[in-house]
Parts: sequence; structure tokens; C-alpha cells
Amino acid sequence: MGDLFLVRHGETEWSRSGRHTGSTDVPLTEHGREEARRLVPLIRSHRIGAAFVSPLQRARETAELIGLHEARVDPDLREWDYGGYEGITTVEIQRGRPGWFLFTDGVTPGPPEHPGETPEQVGERADRMLARADAALGSTEGAVVLVAHGHFLRVLTARRLGLPASAGALFQLATGTVCRLSTEHERPVIAGWNLRPGP
Repeated sequence: MGDLFLVRHGETEWSRSGRHTGSTDVPLTEHGREEARRLVPLIRSHRIGAAFVSPLQRARETAELIGLHEARVDPDLREWDYGGYEGITTVEIQRGRPGWFLFTDGVTPGPPEHPGETPEQVGERADRMLARADAALGSTEGAVVLVAHGHFLRVLTARRLGLPASAGALFQLATGTVCRLSTEHERPVIAGWNLRPGP
């Protein structure tokens, strides 16, 4: 069975400023596009059997820039629904809620169309996505690539390793990077994290 590659989209204005960017469909910055382009050698050095991408434009553009033109859009790859914390930074949230931490405390409710998600709900989406990725790995030769978002991919990594969704807090993930989840002695492992090509 092949490896699972996780690609976090390139920089956006909101990721640069630390604003929680769930459903807001912000584009990549020019720097974010360059971050994505620099990943091409890392992706091309592996045989890719299937690719999936979040429906949000920052992920879809990243997938296009790294050459994954046939990536299947999957709504389960969207970013954490931050509810009432959409567009707000952690520092701003902690002014009114000292000690708040996304991975354990979740979010405050938002509008009906974006009510927010608990860490466990994000974990359930990650589990569904992992099941589809495993099905693709079992039916094709090569790796499977998921192009998505920082907090979601951190939760997905925790779930892949058999950890609770809150353990996503342990895996800092930069924009415009590739991570490789593999196996050792038939057990899931992290084989590479926050990978970027050299200068």
C-alpha cells in the first residue's frame, strides 16, 4: 500500500495574519502561489495514484499549481468550521476567553450556515476522509495526496495515528508544505513533516 501525502495550501492574507479561516473563501497571496509551485519537485518525485482536494479556492489553486489537475473535490476536506470565531485571531479570542485553546475547547456557535464544530466532529470528518483515502490506496498503485487546510490536516494526522482529535495540537503545520504518512511494521507513522524543497 502506498503512502498518504498531506499538502497544506499556500499562504493567504488571513493565514499570514493568524485569522481563523474556515469557510471564508480567501485566495492565495502571490507568496502562497510561489510556496505551492516550489512543492512540484516533491510531488513529482512520487507516483501519485489518486488525489483529493478541499472545495475552497486556496486548496484548489494549490492543487492546480502542484500539477494535481485531476484531484477530486471532497467536502470532508474543508477546514474546521470556526463558527463565531471565523476571521478572529487567537489573541483576540483569548482577550475574552483567557486560556482558550481550539483543540480542546472548540469554538463558540456561529450563524446557522456555519454553526461551528467540536474537535470530535472534525475528527469524524477526518475518519471518513481516511476511509476514502484507504480505499483509493487499496485500488491504485502509488500514493494518495490530500490538499487541504492546517487545522483539519492536523486532526486527520492524529486520527491516522490512533490518537484523539485533540492530539492534532501536537503537529504544527506550515503553509505550503508536504507531510508524508506511511507505515512501519504495518503500523501508521509520520515519515516526513513540514517538507519543502531546499533553496
